[in-house]
Amino acid sequence: MKILHKESGETYEAIISEMLPSDYTDVKKSKGFVFNWEAESENKVYKIILKEEESQILGLLSLIDYPEEFRIHVNLVEVSRTNVGKVKKLENIAGCLIAFACTLAFKRGYGGFVSLLPKTKLIDLYQEKYGFRQYG
Repeated sequence: MKILHKESGETYEAIISEMLPSDYTDVKKSKGFVFNWEAESENKVYKIILKEEESQILGLLSLIDYPEEFRIHVNLVEVSRTNVGKVKKLENIAGCLIAFACTLAFKRGYGGFVSLLPKTKLIDLYQEKYGFRQYG
């Protein structure tokens, strides 16, 4: 996965891996995330980090597998506060996490089908930027 540095245009290699129990404590202490990620620990939770800066978590992704429905549900996705909005330094964090979910959905034979329930104000963003479509 590639993360883009907004100012320089340089790309960095990113790694997505499962959260470790100690990561939840680090996330809570960091104040870089708004959501209570410990509440997501029942799901599969993944983190994205830069290969060269493994101590800094850039984003988090909580997934629920629905094999009977042939889909993976994005229960929660969050990018660190320093990388959202106009002040962000790095781009494509959420895109990499969503692409990871899609890759898992292909590997599990779901045809890449991924679902999520976004806030009303984010529906257009998910449709335009990530190609999601509204169903149901």
